[in-house]
Amino acid sequence: MALFSNHTGKPHKRHIRNSIIFIGLTLFALATIFPIYFMVITSFGDPVEAGAISYSILPSQISFESYKFFFDFSEHSYKWILNSLIVASSVTVSNVLFASLAGYAFSKLRFKGRGVLFAVLLVSMMIPYQVTQVPLYILIVNTFDMQNTYGALIVPGIVTVYNIFLSKQFMSSIPNEVLECAKIEGCNQFQIYWKIILPLSKTVLAVMAILTFMDSWNTFFWPLLVTNTMDMQTIQVGLKNFRFANTTFIAPMMAGATISALPMFILFFSLQKYFLEGVTVGAVKG
Repeated sequence: MALFSNHTGKPHKRHIRNSIIFIGLTLFALATIFPIYFMVITSFGDPVEAGAISYSILPSQISFESYKFFFDFSEHSYKWILNSLIVASSVTVSNVLFASLAGYAFSKLRFKGRGVLFAVLLVSMMIPYQVTQVPLYILIVNTFDMQNTYGALIVPGIVTVYNIFLSKQFMSSIPNEVLECAKIEGCNQFQIYWKIILPLSKTVLAVMAILTFMDSWNTFFWPLLVTNTMDMQTIQVGLKNFRFANTTFIAPMMAGATISALPMFILFFSLQKYFLEGVTVGAVKG
């Protein structure tokens, strides 16, 4: 009887533990999804002031008036979205290109001072983002006179140390024998990078593209600093124009936030396969 009890007790305990984990993960998922759900539901309300809007978990009506209000509110509403697309796309492409080039150099090329230079880059990652904003602002606005331009929005994020580190770590796992064979076939360094390294690094490049695009698209503080006209604002900065001294138009603001979230969802789900592969890369060896 004792052996039978022990044998049946273990699966029972495992079932209880799995149920608790499942409930906990479900609650966590609901807590994560709820703000997005509330944003979308609120965006379908009427474009009234914050004091007059009625908040509810379930929509009482479905109306697209707030979306119409968002685009009719200002002639620059479309320009905000275009600016965000231009900036985020440019920053993403430049990061994928330059970070992969730097990652290839640090992982596969041997040159004097490589270790010291990479260590300096890693140390720079420890500096808080807010600390660099004042000197960066002085450099961009006063020295190069780039305020209120696409250059001011794009140049500071043209490549990040994190992406260099990410690409370097991934490319270090590519066997050197593959590169040696390419050299024997007569390939130069650029051909090796373009024809071998990049195709083998699709996973990490996709992860890099998703994270960089999302970070650039959602940036608020820097575009707020370097833009002073509505036609150069990004969508995140433009949404603040729905907040006035005495009131805030919540539903149109949520409509704009919903529209601004669509490109990120599209990018993520289109590259989801590579993103999931990038998250698990290196977890299983052999």
